[in-house]
Amino acid sequence: MLIVVNILISVAVIILLQLAGMVIFNWMTPYNDMDELKRGNAAVGIVMGGKFMATAIVLGVAAYTNTSILHMVLWFAVGYVCLIAAYWIFEWATPRFKVAEQLKEGNVAVAIMLCAVYIGTSFAISSLIV
Repeated sequence: MLIVVNILISVAVIILLQLAGMVIFNWMTPYNDMDELKRGNAAVGIVMGGKFMATAIVLGVAAYTNTSILHMVLWFAVGYVCLIAAYWIFEWATPRFKVAEQLKEGNVAVAIMLCAVYIGTSFAISSLIV
């Protein structure tokens, strides 16, 4: 019975962290992600998918490698900060345009690149989680 309770608590924490991660990413953009999705902005959808996958990868590895929920949360926080840094580094590395503006305008090429940056960063960061 205790194992079932631990699993349920872990799943609840994972879902809450995933949602919190998506909310924080939404705050980082000057536009509303959900409004852009409703408008059919594929670029924003691609990037949101990349953000979701990236946070899920970090969170999954943090959950898999830690028996303590606290340690899982701490490792997720470390990985999540790295994902946020990846966005700002990508923004800095593309000085000829603003990433958020390109996404709002529907630039799918920028979206695919940023999606890959998020997912690639999550795999690299996940290799450091112990």
